[in-house]
Amino acid sequence: MRSTYYDDDDILVIRLSDKPIAREVSQDWNTHISYAADGTAVEVVVLDARASGVLPVEVTHAHV
Repeated sequence: MRSTYYDDDDILVIRLSDKPIAREVSQDWNTHISYAADGTAVEVVVLDARASGVLPVEVTHAHV
């Protein structure tokens, strides 16, 4: 998994897989999920990520 934030456009892209995208579904006006042909999620795109409160992201690492 990797994420990319485009600061100039306020777009967050979270790539979950390297599979090719077969279709995209809009969850609402600013959230879009892309799927592979087998139905698995490949990518999540959030428009206006900072403005909508998705960023900043806090990362917490579990200690085992």
